[in-house]
Amino acid sequence: MLSVREKIAYGLGDTASNIVFQTVMLFLTFFYTDIFGISAAFVGTMFLAVRIMDAVTDPLMGYLADRTNTRWGRYRPYLLWFAFPFAAISVLAFTTPDLSESGKEIYALITYALLMLAYTAINIPYCALGAAMTTNPAERVSVQSYRFVFAMLGGLMVSALTLPLVDFFGAGDKAKGYQLTILAMSILGTLMFLLCFAGTKERDFTTDDNRDNLKAATKALWANDQWRVLSAAAIFLLTGLVLKSTLAIYYVKYVLGREEMISLFVTSGVIGNIFGVGLAKKLADKVCKVKAYIRLQLIAAALCLLAWFVPSDQYLLALVLYVAWNFTINMGTPLLWAKMADTVDYGQYKTGVRTTGLVYSSVIFFIKLGLAIGGALAGWLLAAYGYQADAVQSQETLDGMVLCFTLYPALASIAVAFIMRRYTLDSHRVAQISLALEQKHSGT
Repeated sequence: MLSVREKIAYGLGDTASNIVFQTVMLFLTFFYTDIFGISAAFVGTMFLAVRIMDAVTDPLMGYLADRTNTRWGRYRPYLLWFAFPFAAISVLAFTTPDLSESGKEIYALITYALLMLAYTAINIPYCALGAAMTTNPAERVSVQSYRFVFAMLGGLMVSALTLPLVDFFGAGDKAKGYQLTILAMSILGTLMFLLCFAGTKERDFTTDDNRDNLKAATKALWANDQWRVLSAAAIFLLTGLVLKSTLAIYYVKYVLGREEMISLFVTSGVIGNIFGVGLAKKLADKVCKVKAYIRLQLIAAALCLLAWFVPSDQYLLALVLYVAWNFTINMGTPLLWAKMADTVDYGQYKTGVRTTGLVYSSVIFFIKLGLAIGGALAGWLLAAYGYQADAVQSQETLDGMVLCFTLYPALASIAVAFIMRRYTLDSHRVAQISLALEQKHSGT
C-alpha cells in the first residue's frame, strides 16, 4: 500500500503539468487569435503539424525512459532535469514579440514546437512513474484518482486565475499580462515538479528480458491488442474534449453574449472535473471499470446533445450542462489511466517484454494527436464559419460555434464508447494477470 503522502506528491506532478496543459486547452487558441494576432486557420494547421513531430519524439522518449538507469530510478530523474527548461519555454510561448505577420507565425510555430518537446520530455516519464510505483490494480486506480484531483486543481488554478492575473499584471496590456501570468504559474509548477521528484519512489517491476532494441520493443508493443484499443479511444476522446473546451470561451463570449462570465464558466467546469475524478475510485469499487467507462462516455454525449437546444439567453442552463459534462467525462479519466498500467502488465504477460515507457509514450502520442486534431478543428471550423476576431459575429458563425461546442464532441464520445467495447481487461482478468506476473517475478 502506498502512503497518502506519496500519492499526494505524485499528484503534484500533474498539477504542474496541467498549468501548461489546461492553459493550452483553454486559452492558447484564443491567445493566438485575439492577443497575438494570428489567423485561426494557421493556428489549426500549426497544432496539427507539431503532432507529426510527436509521432517520432514520443515513442523515442518512452524508449529512452525505459532504458534510463540512475540512482533515482528510470522515470523520476526527468522531473528534475526538465522542470526548469519546461518553465522557461512556457513563458516564451506566451511572449508576443513585435514581428510581421509571417514572423509571428514562425515564432509561434517554433515556440509551440519547443513547448510540446519539453512537455514530452517531462510528462511521459512522469506518467510511466505511476505504473512503476505499484502493481496493485486497486492502488493504481487510487494513485490515478489522487493524480487527477491534483491535476484538476492545476486546471482550477488556470481557469480561475488566468484572466484576473492577466488584467492585474497587464494593467490594460493583455500581451504583457499573459506573459507575466505564465511566468508566475511556471515558477509554481517548477516547485511542484521538484516536490513530486522528492516525494515519490520507484519500485522496479521490470525483468532482464526488457533490454530489447527499439525494433523488438515496438514489435512487442504492436502485439498488445489492448494497447491498440486504448490508443484509438484516446484520439477520439481528446478530439472531442479539446474541441469543446477550446470553444468554451468563444461560446460564452459570442453565443451567450456574456464575456464577463468567461472565468466563472470555465472555472465551474474545472470544479466539475475535480468532483468527477474524486469519485472515480468509488465508482470503480462498485462497477466494472470497462462498463463504467463506456456508460460515462454515453452520458457525456447525451449532455452535449442537450446543450445543443439551449437558447442563447439561458446562461445558467448552459453552465449547468457544461459542469455536468465535465463531471461525467472526467470521472472516466483515472479509469483510463489505470487501464494503461493494466495494459503494460497485459503486454508483458502476452509477449514477455515489459514496455512501460513505450506504452505510455505511445498512448500519450495519441492523446496529443487528439489534442492537436481538436485544436486544429477548432481553428479550421472557426475560419470555415467566418469567425472574425473580437468582432460582431454573423448568425452563421454563431450557429457554427454551437455545433462545434455540442454536436461534434457528442459524436466523439459515442465513438469512444464504441471503440471501448473491444477492451477486454476487466477487473477479474487484470487480477489474474497481476498474480501470474508476481509469481514469475518471485520465481514460483
